[in-house]
Amino acid sequence: MKKLQIFDKALPVEEITNAWYDEFKNSNYGAIITFVGVVRNENEIDGLSFDLYEPILTSWFNSWQEKAKAKNAIVLMAHSTGDVLNHESSYIAAVCSPKRRVALEMIDEFVEDFKAQAPIWKYDIINGKRVYAQDRSTKISGAGILK
Repeated sequence: MKKLQIFDKALPVEEITNAWYDEFKNSNYGAIITFVGVVRNENEIDGLSFDLYEPILTSWFNSWQEKAKAKNAIVLMAHSTGDVLNHESSYIAAVCSPKRRVALEMIDEFVEDFKAQAPIWKYDIINGKRVYAQDRSTKISGAGILK
């Protein structure tokens, strides 16, 4: 099973989380902590739309696998590309660890770092059009225009 999964449109939450549970429940992990991000109905948007750059995302995710491995844990992630309507999921993350404290701390760190560092661009969907959500975007470290 791939630990990083990319889906077109909204995530099939139950399918993903059940597959992760089925895959890892017999691996002697005492904790499988899951975070499911849901698109909120706010600011008169119909949903969100996402673009991502998979090579940098994969590199970022692999660095988290190394951090997790040092603590005898693993991280899992699924994310959407394209349009995701209100009340649907665009992001799921999980940490599996023998110890609950490791999993609880790591899921918090992972989700926060994802928001700050992952190469994913978010757009509001307003009246069927994608509008870049610049006010809710974070500049990726080292990003910029090459001269």
